[in-house]
Amino acid sequence: MVISMSNENTNWGQSVTGVVINNGKVLLARHTYGSGKDMLIIPEGYVNFGETPQEALKREFMEETKIEVEAVDIIGIRFNMHDWYIAFRAKYISGEAASDNDENSEVLWLDIEEALARDDVPELTKKLIESAVSEEGGLQYKEYEGSKKHAPYSLYCM
Repeated sequence: MVISMSNENTNWGQSVTGVVINNGKVLLARHTYGSGKDMLIIPEGYVNFGETPQEALKREFMEETKIEVEAVDIIGIRFNMHDWYIAFRAKYISGEAASDNDENSEVLWLDIEEALARDDVPELTKKLIESAVSEEGGLQYKEYEGSKKHAPYSLYCM
């Protein structure tokens, strides 16, 4: 197995994930390495330099699951001393779920309640699924021009 994480363009301090729910099922992938090895997690990945978090989300889902998605709103943000991680609620656009046979060994749609009850779904994934189905909603994308000097801008707020 070759994990494709040696890209010189990768910003190792910024990563994204998304919870995609379609017809009452959540998209999960069985991870093949690291602390998530053999666990069913929501697909995630690093942002490339020159790429917005929304673009990274689309790219990572297509690479890892063959599913086209679109970021809807932000349902979680995790910060630590080394990096940040943004979790989106994402909309299913198209595609048939399939493993990349690299970073994951299988990709499947699970009923939400089953995913929340399984021992092979880690706590962070469960928390983000719960956030995605919450009636409270997340932060919404708002159009924002900002100064051209630091473009592109993304603004998510209530």
